[in-house]
Amino acid sequence: MIFKIIRYRPIVKYFAVMTIFTSFVVSCGSSKAVSKSKNSSSKAVAKSENLRKLDSKFDGSISGSMKSVLKDAERYLGTPYKFGGNSSSGFDCSGLTTKVFDENGLKLPRRSADQANTGKNIDVEEVKPGDLLFFATAGGSKVSHVGIVHTIENDGEVKFIHASTSKGVIISSLNEKYWNKAYLHAQRVL
Repeated sequence: MIFKIIRYRPIVKYFAVMTIFTSFVVSCGSSKAVSKSKNSSSKAVAKSENLRKLDSKFDGSISGSMKSVLKDAERYLGTPYKFGGNSSSGFDCSGLTTKVFDENGLKLPRRSADQANTGKNIDVEEVKPGDLLFFATAGGSKVSHVGIVHTIENDGEVKFIHASTSKGVIISSLNEKYWNKAYLHAQRVL
C-alpha cells in the first residue's frame, strides 16, 4: 500500500502544480492584444465587425480626486505582473486597483470578484475615467479581472489601465477583441 502511494506521488504533485498554475493564469486574465504600453502611442483601436458596441457617451470633465487616481495609476505603467502583487515591484489586476484607490483614501476589497460588488453598477455607456471594468477572462460570467477606465476617446472608445499577466501594467481598449468578448460590467466607486 505504501509503495502505491509513493509511486503516484509525482502524479499528485503534477496535478497540484497544474491547479495552482491554472488559478494563476485565470486570476487576472491575459492580454493577447495591447493598445498601449509605457512608451507607445494612444492610437484608437479599430473595431472589428463581430465585437459588441462597448462605447461610452461620456464627454465631460472629471473631478480632481479622479484625476489623482488616474495619475497614480499611470505611475505604475510598465510595472511587471506579479501574482498576489500590490506594490511597485509587481501587481496583479486587483492589487493595482486596491493600491491606487488606497493611495487616494478609498479602501477596496482585495479580490476582483469582491470589487465587482462595490459601489454602483453602471452601464458601459455611462462609464467615465476612474470607473472599474470587470471581465471574465476564463469565459462564462465569473469575474476574474478588473481594470480602471483611463480615457474615453472622441468616438466613445473606452480605454482602461490594468495589470495584464503577459505585459504588466498597460492601457488597453474595449475595442480589442479579447477584452470586448471578456467584458462583463462596470462599477462606479467614486
